[in-house]
Amino acid sequence: MTTLHKTLIGHFVTNNKEIIDSTNFKSLKDYNNSGKEQKKLLKKYKTKLASSEQKKELLPLIKDKKYFSNFRDQNILLSKQQIKNSVNEDDLIVQTVNNINELDTTANTLVKRLREWFSLILPELDKGVFNHEKYAELVATKTKTQLVKELKVNAKESMGADIDKVDITQMKLLAEQILNLYQLRDKHEEYLEKIMKEYCPNFHAIAGTNIGAKLFEHGRSLRRLACLPASTIQLLGAEKALFRHIKTGSKSPKYGILYTHYLVQKAKRKDRGMVARSVANNLSIALRIDFFKGEFRGEKMRKDLEDKFGYKKDDKK
Repeated sequence: MTTLHKTLIGHFVTNNKEIIDSTNFKSLKDYNNSGKEQKKLLKKYKTKLASSEQKKELLPLIKDKKYFSNFRDQNILLSKQQIKNSVNEDDLIVQTVNNINELDTTANTLVKRLREWFSLILPELDKGVFNHEKYAELVATKTKTQLVKELKVNAKESMGADIDKVDITQMKLLAEQILNLYQLRDKHEEYLEKIMKEYCPNFHAIAGTNIGAKLFEHGRSLRRLACLPASTIQLLGAEKALFRHIKTGSKSPKYGILYTHYLVQKAKRKDRGMVARSVANNLSIALRIDFFKGEFRGEKMRKDLEDKFGYKKDDKK
């Protein structure tokens, strides 16, 4: 029986366990665009493409050293092409989210060091300014005298030491680098918002940038998130509490990352589980619309949720 086999290195026509005709592919481009050549061979020999069982018959026929190097080279090229083509918006979003998390960790660590360091000359500033970014900005841009006036502290009563300008310069350099980290984080967030609006607009309209990014961090891809049921989306981020419930019988969690959603936050405590479920239901639908490239309905879905629970994003709690 005559059979046509398509491989990475070319077409092989076999009959009675012998190769009776073959064509070679010079590159992966030939392999990807081999449709015309394949049709010619099928028509010429009045046959069909080999089935999965018939493909096994070709293997002993091409166990020749002259094919080995060609097979190896083509397999390496194909693997490289597949890796190259596998990179998409999912990877960009996940990497951006991971980098934002690492920037937060790094900035927090350095701010703690800056607070401890600068407290040697002005300990009152540590208690007077709680925002880390604002603290770094004040240290970087103002002198000790200016800060004392702003804090309304008597310079003579301050417990801070008088140290050389050279030493203070090092503290200011650290503060400037911390500010650079915060600026980089802001740019990452702007980029993340832009890419999510383009890639998953419906999901972004309901979840927002921060919550959407955290859900992506857990789901790893739009496809995987779209495959998850609403109940799983609702509990993403609450895995420890869920396993504790399963293991010890403690109270089951009602929400995970969605706890920070503005609709859940504005709901009464007893209603938060119900609101989180409704948000998760809509997110599940939005993810599937985005995955299958459907029309934009996110804004309407978000407004319907707001009307249902009587809250809006800009309303005060």
